[in-house]
Amino acid sequence: MTEWLETDGLGGFAMGTADGIRTRRYHALLLAATRPPEGRMVLVADLEVFVQTATGRYALSSHRYRGGVIYPDGALHLAGFGHRPWPRWEWALPDGARVACELVVEHVGSATAAAAAGPRVALRWTRLAGTVTSLHVQPLLAGRDYHASHHENTAFRFVPELYGDVVAWQPYPGVPAIHCAANGLYHHAPDWYRAFYYADEAERGLDCLEDLANPGAFAFDLASGPAAMILSTAMLAGEPVAVANEIFDAEARRRAGFASDHARAADAYIVARPSGVARPGGGKTIIAGYPWFADWGRDTFVSLRGLCLATGRRDDARAILCQWARVVSRGMLPNRFDERDATPEYNSVDAALWFIIAADAYLAGPTTVDDRDLLRQAIAAIVDGYRAGTRHGIRATDDGLLACGEPGVQLTWMDAKVDDDCITARIGKPVEIQALWINALAIAGRTTEATRARAGFSRFWDPGRGQLHDVIDADHVRGAVDPTCRPNQILAIGGLPHPVLDGARARAVVDTVERLLWTPAGLRSLDPADPRYHARYAGGPAERDRGYHNGAVWPWLAGPFIEAWVRVRGDTADARRDARARFLAPLLARTRLAGLDHLSEICDGDPPHQAVGCPFQAWSLAEAIRIDQLLG
Repeated sequence: MTEWLETDGLGGFAMGTADGIRTRRYHALLLAATRPPEGRMVLVADLEVFVQTATGRYALSSHRYRGGVIYPDGALHLAGFGHRPWPRWEWALPDGARVACELVVEHVGSATAAAAAGPRVALRWTRLAGTVTSLHVQPLLAGRDYHASHHENTAFRFVPELYGDVVAWQPYPGVPAIHCAANGLYHHAPDWYRAFYYADEAERGLDCLEDLANPGAFAFDLASGPAAMILSTAMLAGEPVAVANEIFDAEARRRAGFASDHARAADAYIVARPSGVARPGGGKTIIAGYPWFADWGRDTFVSLRGLCLATGRRDDARAILCQWARVVSRGMLPNRFDERDATPEYNSVDAALWFIIAADAYLAGPTTVDDRDLLRQAIAAIVDGYRAGTRHGIRATDDGLLACGEPGVQLTWMDAKVDDDCITARIGKPVEIQALWINALAIAGRTTEATRARAGFSRFWDPGRGQLHDVIDADHVRGAVDPTCRPNQILAIGGLPHPVLDGARARAVVDTVERLLWTPAGLRSLDPADPRYHARYAGGPAERDRGYHNGAVWPWLAGPFIEAWVRVRGDTADARRDARARFLAPLLARTRLAGLDHLSEICDGDPPHQAVGCPFQAWSLAEAIRIDQLLG
């Protein structure tokens, strides 16, 4: 199943499938961020669309209902779909008539505009051939949190308010009003459409049925010209066709300005944060993934080099880094914020360390004295906070390495948790945390400490298997090790500016990781020979969480691996060319398989490595872009 994504630059989005049959609770046309980039709500889930031709009435839409019933049969008439520069469908009807529909989400590019405007989604239907006399469109409304499901109830407010060409509904008190401008006639006929079935939610073991409210229908005279509809949470003004055309034209110009399809896809994750919101961002932030992630500290700074710096968006990188630099607390940065009250959650050992990596990359280019001082002070505060000791047992030890962890808290990127059980707790001294820590010390100018930590890092070497232990001093027991073969060890060689391992040992680690963990989709999170290995990411939430870092492939790790592979071969032109053909090309080919122009969060461990998890993931795409640039 291929999915398309249109984002509004505020955290809201429209999303669906190529054939138009929704499979997720997140598939919607107007999904708005009420507190950008959060507070996201599904307002208009879909449309039911029919055309009248010379020979009869035909559907241009399809929905799946409980029991696998698909109605109406519009997907059977679908003759083509394209997603560039925006989604466009074309239907070929039995009597030779052809109709096209285009959908675009207007991008709000600045925090000032974000504070004043709501999202606008424009749709345009055009008769291409044959006799088509009319078009009939029925909105299917919700008014719910985007993680929830909507069910028939007596509280839903069907009664519209009419403003010229605009019809507005407010589903519930406290929910944004839905404004719909159209050049068709509205007929009010409220009804419920019951038991939509979402296959992807069923596979995830979640509520997979939903009821949607249909307030009425719009009738358009398609024979006399295009039909246009604009959906928004804001008041709309102007003749609908003209306004829709303006939105399409403006987006065509904006999208033509991106240097590549990957740069345009990267734009989806960089969103505005209006001034006055008491959280980092202060203008811009990075969404970790669509449809269900918000902005996370770790994901932001892993992604920043690829999404911002490799695409020439230094101003965005600066805005993000400088705002986060102001919220260092005891050496730590929040990994995420509660979506309801913005309470920071300091539950990550590596978010602050990845901030240092991203800040250092930004500081390699031109910047102001004030910004340089601010970022350097933040880097020093992180290093000093970690040296002195901070939350969750994070502290430098006498061997120069960084210990971390306590029961019940998942601190590294392998952060799956089922109830109180941290699936990959990795308490002690995790290998990639040491690579990040040594890089942080080097960037901060703590040369003596970095040298001591490098010496201590030699304890990770496993000569019998030609790899690095995943954790040493496991559970804070001196000398105890977790020898599990995981991809984390690759960050000692690639992905960071200062390799911690070199020579024969580095080559052995890269060879081991390639042999046991590499797939065309990225690196597996666990050696398939390990008894804990999950070949498929499937089942209910608990089962999926147990396989999340125990077999699932992570595309973002392709970046550090490819960089390491090139480094141990001398970083030659031949090595770069071979790496592009052997590793990067197959990875980029996967941007056509699931989330179009994007890479998914994870894939199955076993072939064919089906894309699963979040279909549009920031750090997956970011690392592919960064490595694409690195390889020239």
